[in-house]
Amino acid sequence: MELYSQEESRTPVRLGYANFWSRFVAFLIDWILLSVLAAMVILLMGLPLVPEIKDYEARLKINFISLVLGWLYYAGFESSPYQATPGKQVMGIFVTDTEGYDITFYRATGRFFGRILSGLILLFGYIMAVFTERRQTLHDILAKTLVLKHPGR
Repeated sequence: MELYSQEESRTPVRLGYANFWSRFVAFLIDWILLSVLAAMVILLMGLPLVPEIKDYEARLKINFISLVLGWLYYAGFESSPYQATPGKQVMGIFVTDTEGYDITFYRATGRFFGRILSGLILLFGYIMAVFTERRQTLHDILAKTLVLKHPGR
């Protein structure tokens, strides 16, 4: 019986890039979860879910709460050991740096705020995932990240 060292018996796993539709469905799942969470926080703070049109102060507070919750949600989950938000976990995809390693909270923060830029330019920053070799969005390129499929999915 021959014994092999752990290094000799290891075979690298090739992971595919997450496609546009997997990422889109993950986004929808996360959007629903974040909407429910934001609504609960907004109500707990005594703010109306739908403020009057001219109630600029309530609108500003709601936008700020939504931004902070979104940032903590995305950056927290993507820099966690799961490397994915709940929506990404359901879809079997996860976020890494361009070398395949976990990302830090700092990099996940940059990726989150890059998403705003991706959306501001008529969603082109998102759509470009269809056309890039590694299926990267603008915010992935800026943050130097990849979204990969788990093996066997």
